[in-house]
Amino acid sequence: MKTLIKDATIVNEGLKFKGSVLIDGETIEKIFPHVVPVNLDLSDTETIDATGLLLVPGVIDDQVHFREPGLTHKGEIITESRAAAAGGVTTYMEMPNTNPQAVTQDELQKKYDRAAEVSAVNYSFYMGATNTNLDEVLKTDPKQVCGIKVFMGSSTGNMLVDDDQTLSEIFKHAPTLVATHCEDEATIKKNTEIARQRYGENVPISRHCHIRSDEACYISSSKAVNLASKFDTRLHILHLSTAKEMSLFAPGKVSDKKITAEACVHHLWFDERDYIEKGTHIKWNPSIKCTSDKEALWEALLSDKIDVIATDHAPHTLEEKNNSYFKAPSGGPLVQHSLIAMLEMSKKGFITIERVIDKMCHAPADLFRVNKRGYIREGYFADLVLIDPNDSWMVSPANILYKCGWSPFEGTKFSYKVASTFVNGQLVYNGESILPEIRGKRVSFQ
Repeated sequence: MKTLIKDATIVNEGLKFKGSVLIDGETIEKIFPHVVPVNLDLSDTETIDATGLLLVPGVIDDQVHFREPGLTHKGEIITESRAAAAGGVTTYMEMPNTNPQAVTQDELQKKYDRAAEVSAVNYSFYMGATNTNLDEVLKTDPKQVCGIKVFMGSSTGNMLVDDDQTLSEIFKHAPTLVATHCEDEATIKKNTEIARQRYGENVPISRHCHIRSDEACYISSSKAVNLASKFDTRLHILHLSTAKEMSLFAPGKVSDKKITAEACVHHLWFDERDYIEKGTHIKWNPSIKCTSDKEALWEALLSDKIDVIATDHAPHTLEEKNNSYFKAPSGGPLVQHSLIAMLEMSKKGFITIERVIDKMCHAPADLFRVNKRGYIREGYFADLVLIDPNDSWMVSPANILYKCGWSPFEGTKFSYKVASTFVNGQLVYNGESILPEIRGKRVSFQ
């Protein structure tokens, strides 16, 4: 049976227009600008009246932590992928710092096998690099795996790669894109000792942006850029957080770049003033920094120095987060609210809806060379999201789908709401609940 999404306001490839989309099986068969032809045979077609709704491509989130295997008290592929579907995220790329870590091809394949069993949306998994697994890294299939993750700064799971010879070999021989977490470990350790000397173990959360400072970020990011330039590596620097780092990137079309940049929703939404109210609930690595850094990120995003918007979705339990500074882990859940949050920023005048869709859907598809996703195009997979622009709601524990049960957006009122999410042509979220039998597909790459 076919599905016709009729009379929506389509937002796609920089345009916003009224139209309809016909889905046949997994793919988009036809796009009808303006009106559906009167002679179209709809005898075997389910019609969805999308009058007043926005129709956008599904979001491709290039950085998530779904915590499986080994950390499943925080989240699981099944729970977090369902939260993603409810947030309009139809494809995710998941990180290797699980337990065991995805640092061998066998462990990486186990994650793919598990996702095939339970994931509500489409998926890919990064191969993780360490100081000692170069042989395994070089076996990575660039057509089947989104990239190689290199922690050039330690974070959850401590997969720090700090051997210069190993880094050079990874950048020189990587068969696919290298994605980096960039913070300089020596600078962080120095700043941590300074804070401990002043506060002891009771360091206030507001010092997080001074401990994981702009200098720590810049030292590491510039090192990554220098390595990529030297070896002509496809480099993608994740979760940029400082004004200083913006000098490392050039504006331009993402498909023309070898060195690309990502901003995360939390760095665009929060700043150091929010530590007063949110505390360790907004403790991330890299840290949320000052207002001027947030403004610089927005400027770089709008000038195309920053190429994509992602989440770094990284759930922890409330029990873990409600700890003192050194004991509270970094990271928070975001996939259910990322698209809606950015659309809210469009309503506030920070960015147009068309640019939101470009940065969250089109650009990740182009950057990672994803096959037939990220756009509303005939012949592409029907990963689609219907959004009601006039259905305001408030985030509360009652409507949060993350396994950890909380969100840094709790108490926030949003103007937009996801009404439906389609994955490979199948309705997976109907605005109220997840259809549990739907499974996503492994993403492939050009």
